[in-house]
Amino acid sequence: MKNTMKWLAVIAFMFAAMSMSAQQKPLKLGHIESDKLIAAMPEMAEARKKLEAKQTEIQTESQNLREQYQNKAADYAKNVNTYSDVIRTSKEQEIQELGQRIQRFEETAMNDLNKTRDDLLHPIYEKATNAIKEVGKENGFTYIFDLNSGGIVYVSETSEDILPLVKKKLGLQ
Repeated sequence: MKNTMKWLAVIAFMFAAMSMSAQQKPLKLGHIESDKLIAAMPEMAEARKKLEAKQTEIQTESQNLREQYQNKAADYAKNVNTYSDVIRTSKEQEIQELGQRIQRFEETAMNDLNKTRDDLLHPIYEKATNAIKEVGKENGFTYIFDLNSGGIVYVSETSEDILPLVKKKLGLQ
């Protein structure tokens, strides 16, 4: 019983201390929709262009390989009865190897596209995050919430939207 009373006293003291410190310096809350900030950054438009170009290049090559595969398969189906056993086996192996080559290409291309996306977007997100942190420090915010994170269910009228401040920090309109 004495231990319980001691713990209750400690908890009460902690709440009192937190209440006193909150009274000394009020919380300043801010929020931002980081998606809007990222979309406004010129670096994002350039990154999109590069990603789209790479994606188009990959799609073109993939389509070329698939057409080769379809042509070889159609030729094989058309002439299978005229092939000797050795030629038929060779053609089947050729078609199978081309199918495997397409699969390897698409896996490699997807990994390469993901790496390119990460390489292009990471600096943009890092720049945005750093600008948000700087605005938070410069303007005395206690917390800044990202409304795009999905965890925020309510924003008070007293919470300040810092998007204009961060855009200004980054020289955006």
